[in-house]
Amino acid sequence: MQLDVFLNVQQVAQSALLMNARRIVVKVGSSLVTNEGRGLDEEAIGQWSQQLAALVKDGRELIMVSSGAVAEGMKRLGWTVRPKEINELQAAAAVGQMGLVQMYETKLRECGIGSAQVLLTHADLADRERYLNARSTLLTLLQLGVLPVINENDTVVNDEIKFGDNDTLGALVANLVEADVLVILTDQKGLYTADPRRDPAATFVHVARAGDPQLELMAGGAGSGIGKGGMLTKILAAKRAAGSGASTVIAWGREPQVLLRLCQGEAIGTCLLAQTPKNQARKRWMADHLQLRGSVSVDAGAVGKIVSEGKSLLPIGMTAVEGDFSRGDVIAVRDANGQEIARGLANYASSEARLICRKASSDFERLLGYMAEPEMIHRDNMVLARG
Repeated sequence: MQLDVFLNVQQVAQSALLMNARRIVVKVGSSLVTNEGRGLDEEAIGQWSQQLAALVKDGRELIMVSSGAVAEGMKRLGWTVRPKEINELQAAAAVGQMGLVQMYETKLRECGIGSAQVLLTHADLADRERYLNARSTLLTLLQLGVLPVINENDTVVNDEIKFGDNDTLGALVANLVEADVLVILTDQKGLYTADPRRDPAATFVHVARAGDPQLELMAGGAGSGIGKGGMLTKILAAKRAAGSGASTVIAWGREPQVLLRLCQGEAIGTCLLAQTPKNQARKRWMADHLQLRGSVSVDAGAVGKIVSEGKSLLPIGMTAVEGDFSRGDVIAVRDANGQEIARGLANYASSEARLICRKASSDFERLLGYMAEPEMIHRDNMVLARG
């Protein structure tokens, strides 16, 4: 099978990918975390924690997406076969999550790094307001130097497929926080052009374009009976992550010092490069969002801050609010002449925006009873309409 692979200069880009990455999402699979279902692998989790901690201390921002709750719960409950009933899966997750989060917290604390548990469902990321809430929480944790450990909230989801062994969850988190790179640690070295166990002519794919249709043809079915994912879910996750400009590396999780070596520029595993730079991907998404729910008008001072200095929009610079919109909706920012200068995600609903218009952030709690964010639109959630 012919694959459109990168050569020379692109392989140099692969080496520089993680060297230059500031925000990295790492996803690790169930078979690695639980040593093929035999229980939480304390040594492996400790080694990953040491690498994560070293990268955080080096100024990187790391998020861990970890499978393993259901597998650990199965082990604690004495189950040898993954259940099919959703209530049993939820029960196993509830039991296993206790040990999983305790293990990460202990190992990261031993390395001098604080950690936080974040449980997400697909609904959290599909709903605009909950999307913003999750994003704000994760970015705040990163700013505080705390490493979030994310898992799907298996105890409340109502469909068995869910994210797909957390590969899709890893990609969605990468999209959510605008990560530079998604690293998927698995029990395989990476992607081959065919199953090397069955096809002796199979060759290893070092670098390819994320989203290349031929990658999906190469990927096989689910791997072990412990987790639910296979190489296909990882290929699809890389395609999804590329939508926000994040490249993906698929590597063997037991490769010695794999995260540190990747971040030092060593080419390990399969690298699936995103074709659209991160900032352009977000700008394209915002610019193509045609269903604007409303707009806010701003004074000349706010125009200058936004256009010339790349600042966030503060309510004190707003002069009027138009339309009926909710927190998380895309709205336009207009100057005194009605010209759109930017658009972005609103941190406050239109009814709240009218109350805090021309007000300082110190007044928000008195006027609203709370303060979600000091900005009406944060600069990370805004794109300019011109310039």
